[in-house]
Amino acid sequence: MIGACRHGRMSPGKAPMSTQNIFLQAPAIAPANRALRRHQRPCVLWFTGLSGSGKTTIAGLVERRLAELGLHTYLLDGDNVRHGLCRDLGFSDADRVENIRRVGEVAHLMADAGLIVLSAFISPFRSDRRLVRQLMEPGEFVEIFIDTPLGECERRDPKGLYKKARAGQIGNFTGLDSPYERPEQPELRLATLEETAEQCAQRVLDYLAARQLLAPPAA
Repeated sequence: MIGACRHGRMSPGKAPMSTQNIFLQAPAIAPANRALRRHQRPCVLWFTGLSGSGKTTIAGLVERRLAELGLHTYLLDGDNVRHGLCRDLGFSDADRVENIRRVGEVAHLMADAGLIVLSAFISPFRSDRRLVRQLMEPGEFVEIFIDTPLGECERRDPKGLYKKARAGQIGNFTGLDSPYERPEQPELRLATLEETAEQCAQRVLDYLAARQLLAPPAA
């Protein structure tokens, strides 16, 4: 079953030649048993939005609150991943696609291990976010759109990136000379001009609780 993901569905796309003689091995411990051992339901909270929108800030607040509840989590941040796993990639459209593909596979493995994964990436293309969703079981992928207008993100500019992009020092910058495709039907839309980061984080917790994603799985 080349290209199969953890629940037996085929990953999108045809397997490259380099993987056609590699065979997927069945896990010794089923994913459901890993979740039972951790007393939680795995899921991937995918925070998407423009640079400076507040993705990492809100994701960090959510992770701290989940930890206070005794849940097992891991936060994948765009900048941190670019320093390691994806440091060989640039910011062309093709490299952005590969960046999110890699992150999606890592998030998939972490969910397989029973974790609640928080992923804070611009992830500008709908097709890439859709492919990550397809790796997960229904209900495991929660798309959270941090809806902050470009003008506000540029006003904040916490890393000085917009200023550099406007000066021509950074090319292919999302929102300026590279597109950002807004989610059409996210599970959550958080408008940071209307709510504080703390209020946005609470809305995420309320969503998870309402869908029993904070309750331990049935034995």
